[in-house]
Amino acid sequence: MKQNSLLQPLKEESFQKNTLELAQALLGCVLVNETPDGITSGVIVETEAYMGPGDRAAHSYSNKRTKRTEIMFGKSGLVYTYAMHTHCLVNVVSAGIDEPEAILIRAIEPYSGIELMQKRRPVDQMKNLTNGPGKLTKAMGISMKDYGKRFYERPLYIAEGIVPDEISIGKRIGIGGAGEAQDYPWRFWVKDSPYVSR
Repeated sequence: MKQNSLLQPLKEESFQKNTLELAQALLGCVLVNETPDGITSGVIVETEAYMGPGDRAAHSYSNKRTKRTEIMFGKSGLVYTYAMHTHCLVNVVSAGIDEPEAILIRAIEPYSGIELMQKRRPVDQMKNLTNGPGKLTKAMGISMKDYGKRFYERPLYIAEGIVPDEISIGKRIGIGGAGEAQDYPWRFWVKDSPYVSR
């Protein structure tokens, strides 16, 4: 993989894919955050797709447009952050304008700036550093202030990585009460990665 200094944001058109296709294409790509404290990055190893108005698990179910979900109605490649309990979670807005779909980045494998990640989020085992959507944002310094940024521009961006050898597919996690939507196979992960959330 390229050294961090050579990593470049994906082009805007790279995000213009069907949401389920993009959720899989993001696996192996590198999530990078350049902050005043330093640069951190990690290989995306797990994603979940949320398919908009017809998906009972999506924040935009029934075309619900609120201050929180407004960014989901924008163009593909925008940053959608939201708070859950005490955590900030980060998503890639997908589909087209007024098609409010998104992809949750669930887990990454640390790539650079690991000491800074550990300072932000001390853990006993490396695999626990970023193996969950709230864990990775804390380790990488991603916050609600990143809402509305563009993943194809610095400082918070996604860069090209290495295509995984094999991708696993299964049900999404933690969406009880979503009816039949909780059984949709819209979670994708790099097979055998120790950093997958579960």
